Amino acid sequence: MTVTLNYEQYGGPTKPTVLFLGSLGSDLSMWTPQIHALATDWNIVAADHRGHGASPAPSGPYTIEELAGDVVALLDSLELDAVHYVGLSLGGAVGQWLAAHHPERVHTLTLLCTSPAFQPAQPWYDRAASVRNDGLASIADSIVSRWFTPELAEHDPKLVARHVEMVKGTTDEGYAACCEALATWDGRPDLARIVAPTLVIAGEQDPATPPSTMQQLADGIADSVFHVLSPGAHLANVEQAGRVTKLIREHISSRATPSAAHRTAAFEEGLRVRRSVLGDAHVDRSIESATEFTRPFQDFITRTAWGDIWARPGLDHRTRRLLTLAILTAVGNEHELDMHIRAALRAGIDPDDLVEVFLHTAVYAGVPNSNRAFALGKQALADTEGGAGS
Repeated sequence: MTVTLNYEQYGGPTKPTVLFLGSLGSDLSMWTPQIHALATDWNIVAADHRGHGASPAPSGPYTIEELAGDVVALLDSLELDAVHYVGLSLGGAVGQWLAAHHPERVHTLTLLCTSPAFQPAQPWYDRAASVRNDGLASIADSIVSRWFTPELAEHDPKLVARHVEMVKGTTDEGYAACCEALATWDGRPDLARIVAPTLVIAGEQDPATPPSTMQQLADGIADSVFHVLSPGAHLANVEQAGRVTKLIREHISSRATPSAAHRTAAFEEGLRVRRSVLGDAHVDRSIESATEFTRPFQDFITRTAWGDIWARPGLDHRTRRLLTLAILTAVGNEHELDMHIRAALRAGIDPDDLVEVFLHTAVYAGVPNSNRAFALGKQALADTEGGAGS
């Protein structure tokens, strides 16, 4: 059964969404440096794991699959089909599971200071038992001592104290049950299933998930990008806030999903090119006859085929017309072929050029299809000449 996670949202809801999920023992405030830096360009959602921050803490044990299920439920409640996912430590484990089992929900994946398997398991069971017996406050100082390098801890004791209080704010049961989730999880067999563009960031001085551990992620996830930051312990996003934020920004921007403005611009450009190639009358008929069922396809083909491929500068429209006629002849697509023959003749393409295209296609793609192309061309010429004489 899923848990309704506590979350905070920043930026504009119409922008692409970046989801942050943090470390064992943390709350969403650990992402403060990234939230305020990235909210100008993205819709930011920062959430608390179950049993952490202000999220409910049902009795454990938990599993990573259950924690990921909470995230899917959160995305569904916010009507977010997919997000750029950023996770650290426990949040990184959840992100790996999501990317492997729900790839359609993850545009890009950023993994910080995490592992494909937190083994051996026994220390996690021992820590869970200790927390249930003595309370999380009894080990809060020890936990945070691994989050920052000794140099930063000495330089900024207030930072350390603030994060100790964060750990103490985590429920005993929530923390212990998440320890058990880490103990039973092994994501190594799933790494090859992750297709989301992945950024892997390690802290050079991280005692919990050192660079050698993070290297397993970089090696196991195809085409991932790996960075090691120094100085940096387990909460590298805090100790190296500027560099981590810059890496996340560059990673997401390089794989950015099209904004509404970009889609509109692509549609308008595609419509202009489509009219220039097929003619206003044909395009107007297509737009007028579109229904709610067919309109998404009209939008898609206008943006991609016409706004992207036909608009590229590498080939002029005459060359693209002749290529299109050859391909349509080869595959036997009579409806599209007839449309493009007539459009080419209206645009002033010499009928002799069509003859050469169809003859060439006959040699390499088969006589029957080219024979049909000649028949369609003959009828189109007759129609054109008849129209010109009327």
